[in-house]
Amino acid sequence: MLYFWILFNLFALGMLVLDLRVFHRPGHVVSFRESLGWTVMYVVLAAGFAVFLYFWQGHQVALEFVTGYVLELSLSVDNLFVFLVVFNYFAVPDEQQHRVLFWGVLGALVMRGVFIGTGVGLISRFHWVLYLFGSLLIYSGIRFCVMGDHKIDPSANPVVKALRRWMPMTTDYRAGRFFVRNAQDNSRLYATPLLAVVLVIETTDILFAVDSIPAILAITLNAFVVYTSNVFAILGLRSMYFAISRLMKAFRFLHYGLAVVLILVGVKMLAADYSRVPIVVTLAVVGGVLLISIAASVAFPAKSAE
Repeated sequence: MLYFWILFNLFALGMLVLDLRVFHRPGHVVSFRESLGWTVMYVVLAAGFAVFLYFWQGHQVALEFVTGYVLELSLSVDNLFVFLVVFNYFAVPDEQQHRVLFWGVLGALVMRGVFIGTGVGLISRFHWVLYLFGSLLIYSGIRFCVMGDHKIDPSANPVVKALRRWMPMTTDYRAGRFFVRNAQDNSRLYATPLLAVVLVIETTDILFAVDSIPAILAITLNAFVVYTSNVFAILGLRSMYFAISRLMKAFRFLHYGLAVVLILVGVKMLAADYSRVPIVVTLAVVGGVLLISIAASVAFPAKSAE
């Protein structure tokens, strides 16, 4: 099993390097057609991995992966709104946005791995943690339904505040570098706004992990399935951002659908000791709720401001 962990992480890192260094050269602006193609490719790769799991460990594990992937991908849509807010706030040039998301995804892979290992270990050792996670999901769903999307204020991010207090920062992006030296100031090291953007993306991902990791742990406690479904969802997130960043506001009811999904998954986790819901039913419910929320957004679009 250790070999599969190593091989999968090498695959994920290889896809990131291939994406950044080969297909997205420095200064390259990602087009809609290009990002849509990469999004479809990652979905196809996830489907192929599900087929691999089916022949390796059976249909139950494959269904758990598909359900977890759909759940994680749908919850990751909320990240797209945060990307949009952060990029607009810092006025990140189009050609540098993909570089920011590359490092954001790399950091997210490490943090999600830590969270998943911790979550699975806690539930295995302390069964009552299952009820804590279930309650957290129900609370998050209610909060999400009432308050809407996560409200992110980049200027209030404590990591960015600390960076600005400890290190001087340039006002421009300096060709995508994170640090530069000023020859007129005794070669003093300066941070660039690009570093601040990456820090905001990394720290806010912790907020989303609080919702997404317990949600998929309600589906399965198989650490390999939990991790791989997370990785596939995160890998496709960058391309998805460039594909639908202009269309996200059109899905006005999507956050209600996500809230319902969180609540239902939380209830499933709380009732796990008393009633076992088949994984096929869970997948059908999650997919159905998301499709209804998207269909409602299309059927009843928001009225344009006068």
